[in-house]
Amino acid sequence: MIVVSDVHKHFGGFRAVDGATLEIATGSITGLVGPNGAGKTTLFNVIAGVLSPTSGRVTMDGEDITGLPPHDLFHRGLLRTFQIAHEFASMTVRENLMMVPARQSGETLWNAWFHRARIRQEEAALLKKADEVLEFLTIDHLKEERAGNLSGGQKKLLELGRTMMVDAKVVFLDEVGAGVNRTLLGTVGDAILRLNRERGYTFCMIEHDMDFIGRLCETVIVMAEGRVLTQGTIDEIKADERVIEAYLGTGLKNKAS
Repeated sequence: MIVVSDVHKHFGGFRAVDGATLEIATGSITGLVGPNGAGKTTLFNVIAGVLSPTSGRVTMDGEDITGLPPHDLFHRGLLRTFQIAHEFASMTVRENLMMVPARQSGETLWNAWFHRARIRQEEAALLKKADEVLEFLTIDHLKEERAGNLSGGQKKLLELGRTMMVDAKVVFLDEVGAGVNRTLLGTVGDAILRLNRERGYTFCMIEHDMDFIGRLCETVIVMAEGRVLTQGTIDEIKADERVIEAYLGTGLKNKAS
């Protein structure tokens, strides 16, 4: 589905991404791991259109999407979440979901004046879908709660819910487990697995919790110094001396052995 070919992203003389090449298969849950400063989030931002690459190419389903802005990618079904959730804090959980779909009739003054019946129909459909999403995520009891009052884990579930409001094809999750307690992390993991298995979502996720990665991901890609170091199953990754060295350094690696 997503193919990244020799992508570079430089900031002056600093090469945050330095020739990364990888593939994310349709219907997969792929983990992207690596030490701090490996270039993971920068690569996410390039794929998702937040940053333009210095060079290289990104394709989705064989179509070149290099440098397309996030709103164009949104309409193609490519979404990205962030380590810190971006909710509308003063709005309810349900209202946050209803805001997601683009090109709603109520967004134009003309329709607000002359097509009120259409707007009411759309709002009723959005309300129904939002309630279905919240029930799927097991947070329907929070639908009238202000989003700013949610816990970190509940906000991560809300971000997953946003992707469901537009039937995303591929979702890039940036540290979905950050700041989430173990119980809610299990709920988040369950939701990701269900979206993958029942609705065909493709996921790529940056995560430092290796147990969480191991539970969800069949393929794990390791980055170091802006490049792809290796990839494999979680067990293969944990046993790879290059990965141990990238995380711990040569001296610590030798002590560990």
